[in-house]
This record gives sequence, structure tokens and C-alpha cells, in this order.
Amino acid sequence: MSSELAQAKRLVAKVGSSLVTNRGQGLDHAALARWVAQIAELRKRGREVILVSSGAIAEGMQRLGWKRRPSAVHELQAAAAVGQMGLIEAYESQFRKHGLLTSQVLLTHEDLADRKRYLNARSTLRTLLELGVVPIINENDTVATDEIRFGDNDTLGALVTNLVEADALIILTDQSGLYSADPRKTPDATLIREAVAGSPELEAMAGGAGSEIGLGGMLTKVIAAKRAARSGAHTVIASGHEENVLLRLADGEHVGTLLRAATPTLAARQQWMADHLQVRGRLTLDAGAVKALCEMQRSLLPIGVSAVSGEFERGEVVACCNEAGVEVARGLVNYSAGEARRIVRTPSAEIEQKLGYVDEPELIHRDNLVLL
Repeated sequence: MSSELAQAKRLVAKVGSSLVTNRGQGLDHAALARWVAQIAELRKRGREVILVSSGAIAEGMQRLGWKRRPSAVHELQAAAAVGQMGLIEAYESQFRKHGLLTSQVLLTHEDLADRKRYLNARSTLRTLLELGVVPIINENDTVATDEIRFGDNDTLGALVTNLVEADALIILTDQSGLYSADPRKTPDATLIREAVAGSPELEAMAGGAGSEIGLGGMLTKVIAAKRAARSGAHTVIASGHEENVLLRLADGEHVGTLLRAATPTLAARQQWMADHLQVRGRLTLDAGAVKALCEMQRSLLPIGVSAVSGEFERGEVVACCNEAGVEVARGLVNYSAGEARRIVRTPSAEIEQKLGYVDEPELIHRDNLVLL
């Protein structure tokens, strides 16, 4: 498949709920043993592997005797809290058989939205890899809410890929890969062997969620590949039911769908801004400002902003949209929402006249901007 994966030193492997549970009836310990054995072999070959594993809520449901996945956030949080114990215990016992140490890392969006916490998470994961530890990552469902949660482990896998600058993201599912149409509804749908991550037609091909246990449909996987490509990582979407799929992919065998990263690699600071799942506000730019940002690589000045929405403070991430409402960039703003509203359509030389002071001549400096 690919020399890209054969040469990849650092891998992020995401395993979906259907691959680690017995159709939602708790954990499939035999399946976990197979995943661990493959990761252990990759470690012997000098590869670094970070595992993003679903299954905590499904395990919690089984332990609590629940037959259906609850919809209430507090019940999901309770199931995750109960199930996380069993999930990590199961992984730890299996990795121990191979002489490998593991670590549990639970993340929420806020951990990556806050720059300091983002850097702390990045440093921790890199240190664990240097120590030869296998990090096992999941969303911290016990404290996450609808407003701050990643929404699925495909997205989390992509953000972790960016965070540690992994070479590849492997998303394992119960389907063979990405098809030209939903194979459950279209018998003649064909498997897409290779494409460029972020291509608009890929999202049109992707179907919805197909499992009552997991949340991530094919669309989330395609979008995850687009995110991972921002840091130059290639993504493979493949069936976790394929024997030794991780080892075969690492050997360069063509399994599933390869979504190549064709976009220029973004610096870590820009990745962080680009991958903010929540922005604190929105700035509407006129055509001249859009051109200055996108074509001339300039900073955003107040005079080019026609409207401000949302509430944000200095230093928070805001979206920059054109007059049609399409986001073209995002960045760290130099003024609060209240201040920004007072200086829209104002030349930089007149900021002090409007506010009584001036912090920066730009609303967002070029160094703190990332184009989308």
C-alpha cells in the first residue's frame, strides 16, 4: 500500500467500539489480546504506537446491566466511569504479558482548547513514548458535556495525531474502508483504495453511523483524515476484522482505504488553532481583508472587519469568515469582543482614539493566524 506506512515511525491507532466489545455486551477480551499482540510486535520493530480505544461506555453498560445506550449525559458519564475501570484493567493485563507498560490518558476538548494544557498534554505523551510506554487514550466522558466533547474517537484520534506529530493515523472499523456509496444500501458500491485527504467528494461518499453501540460513522473518519493531514499524517481506514491488520499495514500492504496527506504540514501552533473544535467568536471580513489574509499573507486589521459576534477575551481563538459566512481563517485575537466591536471599520491609527489605549495595531497578527 504504501511506503508511507512502511516508513512511519510513530502511529496512532484508533479502535472502534464494535472491535473491542461483544456486540455491546462488555469487552471482547480475546479481541483486546489480538490488538495488544500486534502493538507489542510493532514496539519490537521500533515503532511508537498510541492507542485510542473506544469501549468504556459499552463496558459500563454491561457492568450496570443496561441493554440500551442511554441518551442522558449524566447516565453516559456514569457508564463511562464504571467502564473505564474494566477497559484499562483489561488492556494493562494484556500488555503486561508482553512486558510493556501502559498509561491511561483521558482528554476533553478543554485540554486541547487551552494552550497551556495543550502543551502539557503534548509534553506528557511525548515523554511516555520516550519511556517506551504505550499510551491508551480515550475521551474523558465522565466530565465531558455536549458543549465540550469531541463527539467521537475518530476526531480524538486525529487531534492526538496532530498533537504528537504522528506519521500516520490508522482508523479501524467494522467496514473494509471507504466506499463510493453505502455498501449496505448500494450493492455495487466500490471500495476506494486511495484518495487525497480533504477532497470534497470524499465527504459526499461517506455514510452515517451504522452501529447502536458506537457513534462514529464514515463521515467522521473522512473528516478525521482531513484533520490529520494538516500535520502531514496519512490516514488509513480499514477493517479491524482483517487478521494482523496493524502489522500488515506497517509492512506496507494495501489494506482498506489510504487517504494521503497532500497539504503542506502546519506548524504545531497553527495546528492547535486550526483544530480548535470550539471558537469563542466570529469576525466577518470584507473582501479586501479576505484578500489580504489569503493572498497577501497579511495580518487582520480592524478596518477590514464589518461585524463581530460571540463573546471572547484577548488571546482566545476566533473564526474569520467572509461575507458569505464561510470560515477562511482562525486566530488568536488581540482584543476582547467588546473592544473589537468598538474598533471595527477603524484604521489602526485611530484605535487609541476609540478605546483610549492601544494594545496592538492588528486585530489578529499574521503569526497568530492560520488559513483554512
